[in-house]
Amino acid sequence: MPDTNMTPTPEAEAAPASYTGNLKISVVSSIGMIPVENATVTISYTGDPGEPLAVLTTDSSGQTPVTALPAPPLDLSLQPENEQQPYSEYNIEVTAEGYEPVLVSGSEILAGELSLQPIRMNPLASSDEEEKVVIIPAHTLFGDFPPKIPEDEIKPMAESGEIVLSRVVVPEYVIVHDGVPGDSTAPNYWVRYKDYIKNVASCEIYSTWPENAIYANILAIQSFTLNRVYTEWYRNQGYNFTITSSTAYDQKWVYGRNIFENIDYLVDSIFANYLSRPGVRQPIFTSYCDGKRVTCSGLSQWGSMYLADQGYSAIEIIRYYYGNDMYINTAEIISGVPSSWPGYDLSQGSSGEKVRQLQTQLNRIARNYPAIPTVTADGIYGPATARAVRTFQGIFNLPQTGVTDYPTWYEISEIYVGVSRISEPG
Repeated sequence: MPDTNMTPTPEAEAAPASYTGNLKISVVSSIGMIPVENATVTISYTGDPGEPLAVLTTDSSGQTPVTALPAPPLDLSLQPENEQQPYSEYNIEVTAEGYEPVLVSGSEILAGELSLQPIRMNPLASSDEEEKVVIIPAHTLFGDFPPKIPEDEIKPMAESGEIVLSRVVVPEYVIVHDGVPGDSTAPNYWVRYKDYIKNVASCEIYSTWPENAIYANILAIQSFTLNRVYTEWYRNQGYNFTITSSTAYDQKWVYGRNIFENIDYLVDSIFANYLSRPGVRQPIFTSYCDGKRVTCSGLSQWGSMYLADQGYSAIEIIRYYYGNDMYINTAEIISGVPSSWPGYDLSQGSSGEKVRQLQTQLNRIARNYPAIPTVTADGIYGPATARAVRTFQGIFNLPQTGVTDYPTWYEISEIYVGVSRISEPG
């Protein structure tokens, strides 16, 4: 495996603006989704952890300012034929009164990209302040990982004796087994579905790629995941999880890793989609591989980037690899949300019960995130509601339009459910 301990070089430290990436850190309590204010965040090179590059303090939303950090040249992440690591790696140490300290080692920065690093802190259970350590391994396009074991894209499903879903549902959580299926010592993590997809996409592809390539890869990742959910693939083998983090069996997922802003937003926009073939109910099991070190019968990740560069749309990329009868479908049910998307954007001048639900949810979220102004839940979308939505969007990395579109509606719903619970599974 290539050396992933990057030490700063004079060239990196004097890099021009195009050779920097940005980092934003969000710190929340692991219980109750409470933002941790006034946490001290120290950033250093992973290869030189004793020399801090920046020391930051979180605001009332548990967030640091966006910080620019040196990164390798952009071109390195746009071509597979190089030995140089295309991203830089940073250590992030977080301390806060009343919480166990956290160290994230290997947070990745790509040139020109905004990286979002989530930090979950455990409240102190005793006087013991043992540091929690999260280690992010090499990216799958750069490190050495076992190739996917081939599988049929459509799974045989028995007429009886199996408990399977009757329709495609986006689950609230997936349970990720952090190892190969038979490793009983590997932990299981409850992960919100959208967070799982964002994590996998950030592990599997580079956010510097053209948007249509990222879109196509996210569709393949979502369809792969929903096939595991729909067929209850591992539960029918006697396991108590949805999917594994092993690239030999499933797709890469890393506990606590950073995600990238454009991947974050694209997943928010299309998370209910998956890939279908005519006459087949289950989401298609969409195999994919890097297309350089490993080839497969499905999508080539590097190939998708080249096709997008040539002007191919996301669905054209999908059909190039999976055939012309593949199409984009949408799940009938999104579980774990209080109310479904109204079907149109809510903005100033909108009114009705959906607006009232939105206002009620924002007011509850504002108890945890006081930067969000509270509003009167009167069902009328006026300037105050638009301001509250705009503030919410800024905190949760959505375009600050003040309009409640599809990604904003479901992000508000998801955060509302998170803050309403005393604690979350996992």
